[in-house]
Amino acid sequence: MSTACAERILGCTEPRIFTPPRRELTPQTSHGFACIAFAEQLLGLRLFPWQEWLLIHALELNEDGTYRFRFVIVEVARQNGKSLILLVLALWHLYALDSKMVIGTAQDLARAEKAWDEAVQWAEGDEELAHFIEKVDRGHPKMLRLAKTDETPWFRDYQVAAATRRGGRGFSGDLILLDELREHTNWESWAAVTNAMNARPRGQAWAFSNAGDAMSIVLRWLRTTAHQGLGWPDGDADAAVLGELDAEMEEYLAEHADEEMTGWFEWSAPPKAKRTDRQAWAQANPSMNHTEITEDCVTERAIAGALRGNPPHMFETEVLCRWVSMSDAGPFPESSWADTLDNTARPAEGSPRVVCVDVSWSRTHAYVARVGLDDDGKPVAGISADRSGTDWVIPWLVEHQDGFAAVVMQSNGAPVTSLIEDAKAEGLNVIEWGGADLGIATGKVWDHMNERTLRHLEHPGLDAAATSAAIKVLAQGAWVIDRAKSPTDAAPLQAVIGAVWGLETLEPESRSAYEDEELMIV
Repeated sequence: MSTACAERILGCTEPRIFTPPRRELTPQTSHGFACIAFAEQLLGLRLFPWQEWLLIHALELNEDGTYRFRFVIVEVARQNGKSLILLVLALWHLYALDSKMVIGTAQDLARAEKAWDEAVQWAEGDEELAHFIEKVDRGHPKMLRLAKTDETPWFRDYQVAAATRRGGRGFSGDLILLDELREHTNWESWAAVTNAMNARPRGQAWAFSNAGDAMSIVLRWLRTTAHQGLGWPDGDADAAVLGELDAEMEEYLAEHADEEMTGWFEWSAPPKAKRTDRQAWAQANPSMNHTEITEDCVTERAIAGALRGNPPHMFETEVLCRWVSMSDAGPFPESSWADTLDNTARPAEGSPRVVCVDVSWSRTHAYVARVGLDDDGKPVAGISADRSGTDWVIPWLVEHQDGFAAVVMQSNGAPVTSLIEDAKAEGLNVIEWGGADLGIATGKVWDHMNERTLRHLEHPGLDAAATSAAIKVLAQGAWVIDRAKSPTDAAPLQAVIGAVWGLETLEPESRSAYEDEELMIV
């Protein structure tokens, strides 16, 4: 279903695109009313209209009392109050539904821990709620445990788990809360965490995010699936994401068409709305101007400031909750990136190899690119490691140091620069990269792409950056990748550029023995 908001500049209560209810929603057909009453009466909270609307619709019940939706996906612009929904849902499940396990997770573990800590502080600060607390473990994993009672002879836990393929394993969750779904660049963590509720027939997984980009593999697929089911309200440009169904799946979906498991709720600006359209702001920011609820809410003035102070692609995804399209553009000659893709390419036996580490602008992700020469002497590049945070980088380099002759790191104050001394302390052969060499390296890779003399392996983050990254022109015509203005994380591309440059400038004495390891995506 697609709707328009009322003719006033308040945040829209109804999302622009959403899965419509099957029947009238009342206290008998939705748990949302009970959850709202818990928030108001026990927690003393006043929710925004859109938060109440969401709880009522997302907690719709089937005839047998189970939730209609196993998965609830919420797309909404930043700073609109999704953290409060996380808090309310977690405490409501523990105190009102007596759920045995609530799991909070995010690609950035610190984000999930922050939401957990807010819930714990709220429970500890309320005398009635604090009475039921058995223990609070602030170690790892973090856990809030409620005591057994005569009515509920079991513990009720709220734990934090990392959004990794091992993060949710070993748990059975009644409620799973996932933040920043846009950061899931593969299916491993989503599958591990959501499958943790397979043994819970009344379980639900809630996922929140603003708009994603080409790297947001999970969110993009879920969004496309939902839009298809709703009749393509914004057009079917992403239809190819779904691929073709096999005969078995087509038959299953035909037989079970009425068993909708995913609820999609999207507050976003219409695709053709101008960035200056204040009605579009209201559609993406449902808390906008609701100062009667709280002064600490998104306002038109704040959004106007963001419009002036952010690059267009950032304003689109963060404030308008609108996906930025990625075409085969970027810094290289047209179609060159697609032409040089070769997943069968491997460095020749005996070829020296160099790795380059780069870290995202926000320091939430790090990449290791590795480059070697094939039998024709042409560079073969790929991403060997791609993980959240930076703590893993030095141990990974030490573990794999027999597989490369040197490691390249930017020394000009880039996000990765802080790792140089740690790498040197481990005895790694570090090539510092900075100054004029940044432009030289970028030019070398451009030449390779223009002449189709470099082959690269497929990687979603690298491919997105290579076909969309912005450039910054330096003095005397040199140019580099512009991290701040690129619509997606440019770090994987920067890592490949550095590795190619490092290999071509490697001193002969540094071309030492190494293992013949294949490039791989891990």
